[in-house]
Amino acid sequence: MSLDYLEPVSTEVLETIEGLPDHVLGKNIEIFTEDSGLPEISNIKICLIFINEIRNSYYQISKFNSNEFRKQFYKLYPGNWNLKIADFGDLPSGKNVEDTYYALSEICIELKQANTVPIIIGGSHDLTIPLYESFLKFDNLINIVSVDNRFDFTQGENLISSRSYMNDIITKSPSRLKNFTNLGYQTYLIAQEELDLMDKLFFDSFRLGEILNDLKITEPVFREADIVSFDMKVLNSLTDGTLLKGRPNGLDSKAICTMSRYAGISDKLSVVGFFDLPDNPFFLKLFSEVLWYFIEGFHCRFDEYPVVTNQGFKKYIVTMSDREIVFYRSIKSGRWWMEMDNKNFIDNKIKSSTLLSCTHQDYLDACNDILSDRWWKATKRS
Repeated sequence: MSLDYLEPVSTEVLETIEGLPDHVLGKNIEIFTEDSGLPEISNIKICLIFINEIRNSYYQISKFNSNEFRKQFYKLYPGNWNLKIADFGDLPSGKNVEDTYYALSEICIELKQANTVPIIIGGSHDLTIPLYESFLKFDNLINIVSVDNRFDFTQGENLISSRSYMNDIITKSPSRLKNFTNLGYQTYLIAQEELDLMDKLFFDSFRLGEILNDLKITEPVFREADIVSFDMKVLNSLTDGTLLKGRPNGLDSKAICTMSRYAGISDKLSVVGFFDLPDNPFFLKLFSEVLWYFIEGFHCRFDEYPVVTNQGFKKYIVTMSDREIVFYRSIKSGRWWMEMDNKNFIDNKIKSSTLLSCTHQDYLDACNDILSDRWWKATKRS
């Protein structure tokens, strides 16, 4: 069993939890301990797995102190959550990086089969590769959303690293990658060749300024995601506590917590990873809240995937100058979808991708004869 790769939570953390008030998170989740063993997976909706594999990191980063983070996170009080959460302990690094990739991929496969969403915490951003590989066992095409200030398509990298891991994913054969979306890139950190490649493959990307101007534009992107991968270098240095070592521009605390909640609320999401984590006391407090908001979002899921448009949806037909576009608004959640050109597969669970998640603004723009770039790119990909 792949979960045998995991190691229990340390007694140091357990002793800290013992001294906390009864209603905090640490007293209300199941924890993998040496004495009690691994929690029964069939009852768990979300599990935390910590990892410190950084050998393929492009940057000089320190290992994330998972025990100190646990002490901070488990002090928080849960929301009104009706779901079981577990700490599945730590995944030790293998003899080589490929061993770690294999173990993490196998663990994610087992958890996906059990309908448990793993939150992978720590390590470098190249660990997105085993998250992607865990989906290759299944038939579905895969949408990856990366929250990062770069695309990680760096040219000329012969070896896999946290700056070039996407090269490995897009060149794998057979390819199961349907779409890759970057949220938060900064143009001055991106080579023109990377921008050209994103355009050539019809991948989506949103600049940092666009996101900070309107965080709601990211929600439909997360709604389409199977995998969400956060590179926490996307934060500005005042937010992540790195000060002079970090970048002056980046996401702030409000943005990262909001986006984490959007990721959690996505009915389609099966795994999320938080990588390249700074190791300082201020960041531990922030990241505790980021993780809290992911779980809050998960609790608020609407169970609207796959979308069945003849049940609980209102239909809107927009006549544009050169086409008609059909929109659907969920009566339950108020969220919007727009129909792709192929009408044969609407309401077919296998071909549910013919509906593209969107915003109310996309509907208003269509009424003014403007179609979103996401619609055009999705049409070309299909």
